[in-house]
Amino acid sequence: MSELFEHFRLAHPAWLLLLIPAFLLLILRRGRGAAAAVTFPNVPVLLSLGKRTRQGAWSFGLPLAWLSLFIAIWALARPVWRNEYQSRSASGIDIVVAFDVSLSMEIDDFQKDGLALKRFVAAKEVVKDFINRRPDDRIGLVIFAGKPYKVSPITLDHQWLLKGLEEVKLGDTVKEQGTAIGSALAASALRLDSRESKSKIIVLITDGASNSGKISPVEAAENAKELGIKIYTVAIGTTEGRVSGNVQRFPRQEFDLPTLKKIADLTGAEHFWAQSLEQLKDNFQTIDRLEKTDAKSLTVIEDTELYAWFLGASLLFALLAAILQVMNPPITA
Repeated sequence: MSELFEHFRLAHPAWLLLLIPAFLLLILRRGRGAAAAVTFPNVPVLLSLGKRTRQGAWSFGLPLAWLSLFIAIWALARPVWRNEYQSRSASGIDIVVAFDVSLSMEIDDFQKDGLALKRFVAAKEVVKDFINRRPDDRIGLVIFAGKPYKVSPITLDHQWLLKGLEEVKLGDTVKEQGTAIGSALAASALRLDSRESKSKIIVLITDGASNSGKISPVEAAENAKELGIKIYTVAIGTTEGRVSGNVQRFPRQEFDLPTLKKIADLTGAEHFWAQSLEQLKDNFQTIDRLEKTDAKSLTVIEDTELYAWFLGASLLFALLAAILQVMNPPITA
């Protein structure tokens, strides 16, 4: 029933106003009318001498005739079955999220609802929100630890992108350990270089300093600048957070904030440091505001005409009413 209300429409509903006089005629016909001023007792006798009709047959025919009229009025209102499609164009902003999945992202120095939260889980949650807020942007995902790994090409199919993000596991999706920031930026820039868009952006999320890869982060940033790519850098983690002893023999803080800030400054972007889940959300909302989406959305309406069915039903009921009358002609007394 809900589908009926969602899709059924009348293209010219004003024609339904004809139902008002039709109902009035039906009501007036069923009324008795005014009483006679003078009664002639012999009139019924005279009428009995004339013809009288078979009331049984017409008691079915007349309702069919009225039904035919009402359906014909609905046909004039032009009923249609309407489907609406949203056609949207991309905003012209291409984004690659470079996501650090090194083992240090397992540190649980964030909190949510009073409970400890791993950096990786917090970053995943915020990136999902970021993707959902930008439905008209083409977004890709590159994860990295000791080497970069492409999870999704730059796409408008965000459901597929989010599915790929959900399947990313620490220490499993990328086997090579380390933090190859430069290689991740180079891999992200390579995917953006082939795109023809008005704005190309990399959003780098990391909690560590680069210690792997064949290209330094600053060199990768300089190359990205030549390609017209901006790199927003987001450092994630608190000053108290440390890599655990099962990862490094001498646990320490991995941040390299000066390098991350230099990368952002070189490419004309901004650098952020999130020390809580709330700050991380605010950082991504700031990026969202700085890189405004400008996309056009077009609604395509497809109508399937139904008036022919209503008209056919009206003619059918009218024909049945006529047949009943013809097959049951008046009889004489």
